[in-house]
Amino acid sequence: MAITLIGVAIIVFFVIRVVPGNPIAMMLPPGAGEEDIARLKALYGLDKTIPEQFVIWLNGVLHGDFGTSITSRQPVLKLVLSRLPATLELSIMALVIAVILGGTLALTGTRRRGTRTEGTIDIVNGMALSVPDFLWGLVFILLFGVLWPVFHISGRVSPALDLPFVTNFYLFESVLRLRFDIWADLVSHMFMPALALAIPLAAIISQLLKQSLKETMHLDYVTLSRTKGYGENHVITHEALPNAVLPTLTLIGVQFTFLIGGTVIIERLFSYEGLGNMAIDAVINRDLPLIQGIVILFALIFTVVNLVVDLTYAALNPRLRNG
Repeated sequence: MAITLIGVAIIVFFVIRVVPGNPIAMMLPPGAGEEDIARLKALYGLDKTIPEQFVIWLNGVLHGDFGTSITSRQPVLKLVLSRLPATLELSIMALVIAVILGGTLALTGTRRRGTRTEGTIDIVNGMALSVPDFLWGLVFILLFGVLWPVFHISGRVSPALDLPFVTNFYLFESVLRLRFDIWADLVSHMFMPALALAIPLAAIISQLLKQSLKETMHLDYVTLSRTKGYGENHVITHEALPNAVLPTLTLIGVQFTFLIGGTVIIERLFSYEGLGNMAIDAVINRDLPLIQGIVILFALIFTVVNLVVDLTYAALNPRLRNG
Protein backbone atom coordinates (compact mmCIF):
# COMPACT_ATOMS: atom_id res chain seq x y z
CA MET A 1 0.00 0.00 0.00
CA ALA A 2 2.82 2.39 0.87
CA ILE A 3 4.59 1.73 -2.44
CA THR A 4 1.33 2.24 -4.34
CA LEU A 5 0.56 5.54 -2.61
CA ILE A 6 4.09 6.85 -3.15
CA GLY A 7 3.91 5.89 -6.83
CA VAL A 8 0.55 7.64 -7.22
CA ALA A 9 1.89 10.73 -5.45
CA ILE A 10 4.92 10.94 -7.74
CA ILE A 11 2.89 10.46 -10.92
CA VAL A 12 0.12 12.92 -10.12
CA PHE A 13 2.54 15.55 -8.78
CA PHE A 14 4.71 15.62 -11.87
CA VAL A 15 1.96 15.08 -14.46
CA ILE A 16 -0.26 17.96 -13.37
CA ARG A 17 2.74 20.30 -13.48
CA VAL A 18 3.64 19.56 -17.07
CA VAL A 19 0.05 20.09 -18.27
CA PRO A 20 -0.34 23.52 -19.95
CA GLY A 21 -1.93 26.20 -17.77
CA ASN A 22 -0.80 28.59 -15.06
CA PRO A 23 -2.79 28.53 -11.81
CA ILE A 24 -1.23 31.81 -10.69
CA ALA A 25 -2.45 33.59 -13.82
CA MET A 26 -6.01 32.50 -13.05
CA MET A 27 -5.81 34.08 -9.59
CA LEU A 28 -4.49 37.47 -10.60
CA PRO A 29 -6.78 40.40 -11.47
CA PRO A 30 -6.27 42.36 -14.70
CA GLY A 31 -3.28 44.69 -14.53
CA ALA A 32 -1.28 42.63 -12.02
CA GLY A 33 2.46 43.21 -12.17
CA GLU A 34 5.49 40.96 -12.04
CA GLU A 35 5.86 41.57 -8.30
CA ASP A 36 2.36 40.23 -7.67
CA ILE A 37 3.11 37.12 -9.72
CA ALA A 38 6.41 36.53 -7.90
CA ARG A 39 4.74 37.01 -4.50
CA LEU A 40 2.03 34.44 -5.23
CA LYS A 41 4.51 31.97 -6.66
CA ALA A 42 6.58 32.23 -3.49
CA LEU A 43 3.45 31.89 -1.33
CA TYR A 44 2.48 28.57 -2.93
CA GLY A 45 6.03 27.34 -3.45
CA LEU A 46 5.80 27.48 -7.24
CA ASP A 47 9.03 29.48 -7.53
CA LYS A 48 11.11 26.37 -6.80
CA THR A 49 11.99 23.48 -9.10
CA ILE A 50 9.50 20.62 -9.41
CA PRO A 51 11.68 18.12 -7.46
CA GLU A 52 12.07 20.68 -4.66
CA GLN A 53 8.31 21.27 -4.65
CA PHE A 54 7.68 17.53 -4.42
CA VAL A 55 10.03 17.07 -1.45
CA ILE A 56 8.39 19.97 0.39
CA TRP A 57 4.89 18.71 -0.38
CA LEU A 58 5.68 15.09 0.57
CA ASN A 59 7.20 16.21 3.86
CA GLY A 60 4.03 18.16 4.59
CA VAL A 61 1.81 15.17 3.70
CA LEU A 62 3.75 12.94 6.08
CA HIS A 63 2.93 15.47 8.82
CA GLY A 64 -0.74 15.73 7.84
CA ASP A 65 -0.42 18.95 5.84
CA PHE A 66 -1.65 18.59 2.25
CA GLY A 67 -1.18 22.27 1.49
CA THR A 68 -3.62 25.11 0.92
CA SER A 69 -6.17 25.30 -1.87
CA ILE A 70 -5.32 27.97 -4.42
CA THR A 71 -8.94 28.84 -5.17
CA SER A 72 -10.57 28.71 -1.71
CA ARG A 73 -7.50 29.55 0.45
CA GLN A 74 -8.45 26.75 2.85
CA PRO A 75 -6.48 23.67 3.96
CA VAL A 76 -6.77 20.89 1.38
CA LEU A 77 -7.29 18.17 3.99
CA LYS A 78 -10.23 20.04 5.53
CA LEU A 79 -11.87 20.54 2.12
CA VAL A 80 -11.41 16.94 1.04
CA LEU A 81 -12.69 15.44 4.30
CA SER A 82 -15.73 17.72 4.21
CA ARG A 83 -16.81 16.30 0.81
CA LEU A 84 -15.74 12.69 1.33
CA PRO A 85 -18.82 11.60 3.37
CA ALA A 86 -21.20 12.67 0.59
CA THR A 87 -19.30 10.60 -1.99
CA LEU A 88 -19.05 7.58 0.32
CA GLU A 89 -22.79 7.66 1.06
CA LEU A 90 -23.61 7.89 -2.64
CA SER A 91 -21.22 5.04 -3.48
CA ILE A 92 -22.51 2.79 -0.69
CA MET A 93 -26.11 3.43 -1.72
CA ALA A 94 -25.22 2.60 -5.34
CA LEU A 95 -23.45 -0.57 -4.20
CA VAL A 96 -26.47 -1.71 -2.18
CA ILE A 97 -28.78 -1.12 -5.14
CA ALA A 98 -26.39 -2.97 -7.48
CA VAL A 99 -26.12 -5.99 -5.16
CA ILE A 100 -29.90 -6.21 -4.75
CA LEU A 101 -30.59 -5.86 -8.49
CA GLY A 102 -27.71 -8.08 -9.62
CA GLY A 103 -28.37 -10.76 -7.01
CA THR A 104 -32.08 -10.89 -7.80
CA LEU A 105 -31.45 -11.23 -11.53
CA ALA A 106 -28.82 -13.93 -10.96
CA LEU A 107 -31.02 -15.99 -8.65
CA THR A 108 -34.00 -15.62 -10.98
CA GLY A 109 -31.93 -16.60 -14.02
CA THR A 110 -30.59 -19.65 -12.18
CA ARG A 111 -34.02 -20.68 -11.00
CA ARG A 112 -35.43 -20.27 -14.51
CA ARG A 113 -32.36 -21.53 -16.40
CA GLY A 114 -33.03 -22.85 -19.87
CA THR A 115 -36.20 -20.78 -20.27
CA ARG A 116 -37.05 -17.48 -21.95
CA THR A 117 -36.68 -15.75 -18.60
CA GLU A 118 -32.97 -16.51 -18.54
CA GLY A 119 -32.59 -15.24 -22.09
CA THR A 120 -34.43 -12.04 -21.19
CA ILE A 121 -32.15 -11.50 -18.20
CA ASP A 122 -29.08 -11.94 -20.42
CA ILE A 123 -30.44 -9.34 -22.85
CA VAL A 124 -31.16 -6.91 -19.99
CA ASN A 125 -27.62 -7.40 -18.64
CA GLY A 126 -26.17 -6.73 -22.07
CA MET A 127 -28.17 -3.52 -22.44
CA ALA A 128 -27.20 -2.37 -18.94
CA LEU A 129 -23.51 -2.90 -19.71
CA SER A 130 -23.71 -1.17 -23.10
CA VAL A 131 -24.99 2.13 -21.69
CA PRO A 132 -22.51 4.17 -19.56
CA ASP A 133 -23.59 5.43 -16.16
CA PHE A 134 -23.69 9.11 -17.13
CA LEU A 135 -26.10 8.32 -19.98
CA TRP A 136 -28.35 6.49 -17.52
CA GLY A 137 -28.18 9.64 -15.43
CA LEU A 138 -29.34 11.81 -18.33
CA VAL A 139 -32.22 9.43 -19.02
CA PHE A 140 -33.30 9.50 -15.38
CA ILE A 141 -33.17 13.30 -15.28
CA LEU A 142 -35.41 13.45 -18.36
CA LEU A 143 -37.86 10.81 -17.12
CA PHE A 144 -38.07 11.39 -13.37
CA GLY A 145 -36.94 14.98 -13.13
CA VAL A 146 -38.64 16.63 -16.10
CA LEU A 147 -41.40 14.49 -17.64
CA TRP A 148 -42.48 12.90 -14.37
CA PRO A 149 -40.91 14.94 -11.54
CA VAL A 150 -40.64 12.40 -8.73
CA PHE A 151 -37.04 12.88 -7.54
CA HIS A 152 -34.78 15.89 -7.11
CA ILE A 153 -32.32 16.34 -9.97
CA SER A 154 -29.66 18.49 -8.28
CA GLY A 155 -27.98 19.00 -4.93
CA ARG A 156 -27.62 16.75 -1.91
CA VAL A 157 -30.37 18.09 0.35
CA SER A 158 -33.07 20.76 0.13
CA PRO A 159 -31.73 24.14 1.33
CA ALA A 160 -34.94 24.89 3.23
CA LEU A 161 -34.37 22.02 5.69
CA ASP A 162 -32.81 22.69 9.08
CA LEU A 163 -29.83 20.35 9.36
CA PRO A 164 -28.94 19.46 12.98
CA PHE A 165 -25.98 17.32 12.00
CA VAL A 166 -22.61 17.11 13.72
CA THR A 167 -20.88 15.12 10.97
CA ASN A 168 -21.13 15.28 7.18
CA PHE A 169 -22.56 11.76 7.03
CA TYR A 170 -26.06 13.14 6.65
CA LEU A 171 -27.78 9.93 5.57
CA PHE A 172 -26.53 7.83 8.47
CA GLU A 173 -26.86 10.56 11.09
CA SER A 174 -30.44 11.32 10.05
CA VAL A 175 -31.32 7.70 10.85
CA LEU A 176 -29.56 7.85 14.23
CA ARG A 177 -31.40 11.05 15.09
CA LEU A 178 -34.72 9.57 13.85
CA ARG A 179 -35.10 12.50 11.45
CA PHE A 180 -36.78 10.47 8.74
CA ASP A 181 -38.06 13.62 7.03
CA ILE A 182 -34.46 14.63 6.30
CA TRP A 183 -33.58 11.02 5.44
CA ALA A 184 -36.38 10.88 2.86
CA ASP A 185 -35.20 14.17 1.33
CA LEU A 186 -31.61 12.89 1.14
CA VAL A 187 -32.71 9.66 -0.52
CA SER A 188 -34.83 11.62 -2.98
CA HIS A 189 -31.71 13.55 -4.01
CA MET A 190 -29.41 10.51 -4.06
CA PHE A 191 -31.60 7.86 -5.66
CA MET A 192 -31.19 8.79 -9.33
CA PRO A 193 -27.39 9.29 -9.27
CA ALA A 194 -27.01 6.12 -7.18
CA LEU A 195 -29.20 4.13 -9.58
CA ALA A 196 -27.25 5.44 -12.58
CA LEU A 197 -24.02 4.24 -10.95
CA ALA A 198 -25.57 0.93 -9.87
CA ILE A 199 -27.02 -0.34 -13.16
CA PRO A 200 -23.74 -1.25 -14.94
CA LEU A 201 -22.37 -2.82 -11.75
CA ALA A 202 -25.61 -4.76 -11.22
CA ALA A 203 -25.25 -6.26 -14.70
CA ILE A 204 -21.68 -7.39 -13.96
CA ILE A 205 -22.73 -8.92 -10.64
CA SER A 206 -25.67 -10.68 -12.27
CA GLN A 207 -23.58 -12.20 -15.05
CA LEU A 208 -20.79 -13.48 -12.81
CA LEU A 209 -23.04 -14.77 -10.03
CA LYS A 210 -25.40 -16.51 -12.46
CA GLN A 211 -22.48 -18.22 -14.21
CA SER A 212 -21.00 -19.31 -10.86
CA LEU A 213 -24.37 -20.65 -9.74
CA LYS A 214 -24.85 -22.61 -12.97
CA GLU A 215 -21.44 -24.26 -12.52
CA THR A 216 -22.16 -25.04 -8.87
CA MET A 217 -25.58 -26.58 -9.57
CA HIS A 218 -23.93 -29.64 -11.16
CA LEU A 219 -21.67 -30.48 -8.22
CA ASP A 220 -22.16 -33.58 -6.07
CA TYR A 221 -23.23 -31.90 -2.84
CA VAL A 222 -25.99 -30.03 -4.71
CA THR A 223 -27.20 -33.29 -6.23
CA LEU A 224 -27.15 -34.89 -2.78
CA SER A 225 -29.28 -32.08 -1.44
CA ARG A 226 -31.86 -32.75 -4.15
CA THR A 227 -31.95 -36.45 -3.33
CA LYS A 228 -32.79 -35.54 0.25
CA GLY A 229 -35.98 -33.94 -1.03
CA TYR A 230 -35.13 -30.26 -0.74
CA GLY A 231 -36.85 -27.90 -3.16
CA GLU A 232 -35.04 -26.02 -5.92
CA ASN A 233 -35.19 -22.69 -4.09
CA HIS A 234 -33.60 -24.23 -0.98
CA VAL A 235 -30.92 -25.92 -3.07
CA ILE A 236 -29.98 -22.66 -4.79
CA THR A 237 -29.98 -20.37 -1.74
CA HIS A 238 -28.63 -22.74 0.94
CA GLU A 239 -26.34 -25.09 -0.98
CA ALA A 240 -25.13 -23.48 -4.21
CA LEU A 241 -25.12 -19.78 -3.29
CA PRO A 242 -22.66 -19.84 -0.32
CA ASN A 243 -19.90 -21.25 -2.55
CA ALA A 244 -20.83 -19.48 -5.77
CA VAL A 245 -20.89 -16.07 -4.13
CA LEU A 246 -17.16 -15.99 -3.23
CA PRO A 247 -15.88 -14.88 -6.68
CA THR A 248 -18.67 -12.32 -6.79
CA LEU A 249 -17.58 -10.82 -3.47
CA THR A 250 -14.11 -10.23 -4.88
CA LEU A 251 -15.61 -8.61 -7.95
CA ILE A 252 -17.87 -6.39 -5.84
CA GLY A 253 -14.92 -5.14 -3.82
CA VAL A 254 -12.85 -4.35 -6.90
CA GLN A 255 -15.76 -2.73 -8.70
CA PHE A 256 -16.61 -0.65 -5.62
CA THR A 257 -13.32 1.18 -6.01
CA PHE A 258 -14.17 1.96 -9.64
CA LEU A 259 -17.65 2.96 -8.49
CA ILE A 260 -16.17 5.64 -6.23
CA GLY A 261 -14.06 6.94 -9.10
CA GLY A 262 -17.10 6.90 -11.38
CA THR A 263 -18.93 9.36 -9.15
CA VAL A 264 -16.94 12.22 -10.70
CA ILE A 265 -19.13 12.61 -13.79
CA ILE A 266 -22.36 11.61 -12.04
CA GLU A 267 -21.84 14.13 -9.25
CA ARG A 268 -21.24 16.85 -11.82
CA LEU A 269 -24.32 15.83 -13.77
CA PHE A 270 -26.57 15.99 -10.71
CA SER A 271 -24.76 18.94 -9.07
CA TYR A 272 -24.13 16.63 -6.12
CA GLU A 273 -21.86 18.15 -3.48
CA GLY A 274 -19.31 15.38 -3.32
CA LEU A 275 -15.64 14.76 -3.86
CA GLY A 276 -16.03 14.09 -7.59
CA ASN A 277 -17.67 17.45 -8.22
CA MET A 278 -14.89 19.14 -6.28
CA ALA A 279 -12.29 17.27 -8.37
CA ILE A 280 -13.69 18.68 -11.62
CA ASP A 281 -13.68 22.22 -10.18
CA ALA A 282 -10.08 21.72 -9.04
CA VAL A 283 -9.00 20.62 -12.52
CA ILE A 284 -10.82 23.53 -14.20
CA ASN A 285 -9.24 26.04 -11.81
CA ARG A 286 -5.81 24.35 -11.94
CA ASP A 287 -5.86 24.06 -8.15
CA LEU A 288 -2.77 21.87 -7.90
CA PRO A 289 -2.75 21.23 -4.12
CA LEU A 290 -6.43 20.27 -4.16
CA ILE A 291 -6.00 17.94 -7.15
CA GLN A 292 -3.11 16.21 -5.39
CA GLY A 293 -5.10 15.81 -2.18
CA ILE A 294 -8.13 14.35 -3.95
CA VAL A 295 -6.10 11.88 -6.00
CA ILE A 296 -4.14 10.70 -2.96
CA LEU A 297 -7.38 10.19 -1.05
CA PHE A 298 -8.90 8.20 -3.92
CA ALA A 299 -5.75 6.06 -4.07
CA LEU A 300 -5.91 5.47 -0.32
CA ILE A 301 -9.55 4.38 -0.56
CA PHE A 302 -8.72 2.01 -3.43
CA THR A 303 -5.88 0.32 -1.56
CA VAL A 304 -7.84 0.02 1.70
CA VAL A 305 -10.89 -1.44 -0.05
CA ASN A 306 -8.73 -3.97 -1.92
CA LEU A 307 -7.05 -4.97 1.35
CA VAL A 308 -10.44 -5.46 3.04
CA VAL A 309 -11.64 -7.56 0.10
CA ASP A 310 -8.58 -9.80 0.29
CA LEU A 311 -8.99 -10.29 4.04
CA THR A 312 -12.72 -10.95 3.68
CA TYR A 313 -12.16 -13.51 0.93
CA ALA A 314 -9.58 -15.29 3.07
CA ALA A 315 -11.98 -15.30 6.03
CA LEU A 316 -14.81 -16.79 3.96
CA ASN A 317 -12.70 -19.36 2.09
CA PRO A 318 -11.45 -22.12 4.42
CA ARG A 319 -8.91 -23.32 1.88
CA LEU A 320 -7.10 -19.99 1.97
CA ARG A 321 -7.21 -19.89 5.77
CA ASN A 322 -5.75 -23.39 6.04
CA GLY A 323 -3.10 -22.55 3.49
